[in-house]
Amino acid sequence: MGFPAGYTEVLLPKLLINTLSFFGLLRRLILTLLRVMGLPEFLDPDVDWSTRPDPVSLEAGSVSATLIREMLPVAVFSDIIAGENPDDLPENCAVCLYEFEERDEIRRMRNCPHMFHRSCVDRWIDHDRKTCPLCRTPFVPEELQEDFNERLWAASGIPEFYSDYAPITNF
Repeated sequence: MGFPAGYTEVLLPKLLINTLSFFGLLRRLILTLLRVMGLPEFLDPDVDWSTRPDPVSLEAGSVSATLIREMLPVAVFSDIIAGENPDDLPENCAVCLYEFEERDEIRRMRNCPHMFHRSCVDRWIDHDRKTCPLCRTPFVPEELQEDFNERLWAASGIPEFYSDYAPITNF
């Protein structure tokens, strides 16, 4: 039905909205000043991308995630720039939106032209995602799908129980 007609005349909601608007404006002003002064590290001081622990070392993850990580190549961004035209490469990671720096480890997708920070796409993979975060192309190329499935099947330990389809004996 909506708010009563006199709701907009109440002092407290107007004061609250104006206060929040003021703080938002103040925040944008401070962020702009920090960027202009060349101090972007103060924008997000809790995140240090260079010393952040590897998510792979924190938890084992699924077998399929481990196999996908093994399959996707890792390169240093400066090596990628040296080997290709920099105009054809993206400037930032589409997952975290941070710009690529020369020392960043990058994972390049095999089925599409996208690339991401290694830690960003590894977290994506750890959540059992099997497609590119941008275009949803499968990580595993069609020609490697059979090999991937065999390795996944072997890693699960199930072939040991069902090898050669041994007949079941009745007890």
